[in-house]
Order: sequence, then C-alpha cells, then structure tokens
Amino acid sequence: MIHFSGRTVYLVEEGANPSTEYFVLPQLNEAGLRVVRCHFEHRPDPVDLVGATVVFVRYVPAAWAKWLDRVATESTEIIFFMDDDVLDVRASAGMPLRYRFKLLRLAAQRKRWLQRRHVQLWVSTPYLQRKYADWDAQLLLPTPLPKPQPLCRVFYHGSASHAAEVRWLRPIIAEALECEPQLSFEIVGNWRVYRMYRDLPRVSIVHPMKWSNFQSFAATPGRCIGLAPLLDLPFNHARSYTKFFDITRCGAVGIYAAHSIYADVVTHDVDGILATMEPSAWVEAIVQLSRDSQRRLALLDNAEIKLDQLVKSTLRG
Repeated sequence: MIHFSGRTVYLVEEGANPSTEYFVLPQLNEAGLRVVRCHFEHRPDPVDLVGATVVFVRYVPAAWAKWLDRVATESTEIIFFMDDDVLDVRASAGMPLRYRFKLLRLAAQRKRWLQRRHVQLWVSTPYLQRKYADWDAQLLLPTPLPKPQPLCRVFYHGSASHAAEVRWLRPIIAEALECEPQLSFEIVGNWRVYRMYRDLPRVSIVHPMKWSNFQSFAATPGRCIGLAPLLDLPFNHARSYTKFFDITRCGAVGIYAAHSIYADVVTHDVDGILATMEPSAWVEAIVQLSRDSQRRLALLDNAEIKLDQLVKSTLRG
C-alpha cells in the first residue's frame, strides 16, 4: 500500500476520466483518505494545503504550478500520475497535432517543474516504470470498477424533421435525469443535437444513419422507454403513428403525445402512455415509468398484442 503524509488529498483532473477511476482513486480509497476532486479552475484555500497531498492526474495546468510555487509549504506532498508517456514529446509522434500540443502544454512543459519540486511520480505500466527509473517511479496497477447498476434507457429516435421536438425535449430530459439517477437517454442527431445535449449526464448522441443501418441499430436490446412527442405544427398534422411500431419493436414502452394521431392506436395505460404536451407531464411519466419495471412489462405485452392486431387488420384490409 502507498503511504501518504496527510489525510486529505486534492485530486487535480481535467474532469471525470478512466485514469482516475482505474488507477488513482482505488489507491486513495484503500488508504482511507479524504479526497477532494478539483477541476483545473478550482483551487482550495492555501491554509488547507498544510499537511495535505496534491495529486495531478496526467496534466499540470500552468496556473496550478504557479499557484503552488507561491502557497505550498514543505508539508505539502505533490504527486504526478500518468498512464501514457505524456512527459516525452517524442512518444506522441504520429498522433494528431492538436492532441500533441495539448500534451506539450499540460504535461511535457511541466517536466522540469515536477523535477524541481521533487514531485513523486506514479505510472501505470512496467514500461513507464523502467523508463523513469531514475525518478523512482512507483507502479500503480489498474483496479476493476464495480459492476455498474443497470440503467433504464429512454430514447428518442426522431429525424431531422423533428428538430422542434428535439429542442422541446431538452429541458424535460435534463429534469428527468436529475430526478432519477438510474435513467440514461439516447437520441439520434447531428452536431447541433450534440451541442444541445452534450452537457447532460448519461446521454448518448447517435449520428443519423441510413434506414437499413437504423434497423440493425434499433434491434440491439436494452431500451426501456421510447418517446414520441408531437408538437402542434402544420407539418405534424400529416404524421402517421409508425413510431408506435418502432418503439414496440425495440422492446420498449412508449410515451406518446395525447390529442394526436397516436391516440388512434394507443390506449392510455394499457399499451402505452398518452401524455399532454406539457413538459411536467412528460417528466412525471418518464420518471414514474422508469421506476416501475412490472408496469413496463405489462404495457409492453399489451403493446405487442396491439401490434399483432394492427398487422392482421392491415393485411385483411
């Protein structure tokens, strides 16, 4: 086990990342330390650094280095962890220039600073330990993460013609994700959709694809709730209820816009949910349905029966 001089560790990282989760946090947790995770812009009160440890994960922002030169005391322990050879510019030859510049700016340029301050070096592989043997590099092996809890995946597979619904759903999804940590969300869209949803947690943005590829994509299991909002717009007046087919074939229960074409095929709370186009109604429907797996199973069974009935009636017609 690695020994620390203090009981509080300030963990400096660009953001949540696998390097921290696989290598650094397990060591800190095993030692029973108090861990304060700091983004590049967040720095603690200098008084709190007395007898504390600062661990940099992969990168050392210039502002942090200058700040520590001013406020760190002899009792402040500093550690640098890397799981790639970020301190040697030559090691990144052949990689994109933008990425190489980032490594240079946030890591390689700090090498002299790290050595001048006699910073402890942690590395992730025997190769790095051998390469930096004169630095007395300490090897950290990765620790598997706990098996994740299954999430209830909500999805919206609208095309470019549903841009208004994509915008309308954004605050609804944000609130639902905040209310229920076991929710995730999947949406199909271009870079505009990505920019709109990228700051939300547990969101996957899937690039638009051809219909044949979409059929294979939709066949992958794991989806729970499909969304089919429909705003009162002229173009939407001509819509059909094919989203009921798509959502049911995905093995999911649908939440559909009430007072729309969906009401012609969906019976509320029997084979789907009909919700008025009030954002609060959709948040409530999503959260409640995500927390009731038995209800989802019953609704899905009935939706599949309804789907079969629609197939038969269409063929007879």
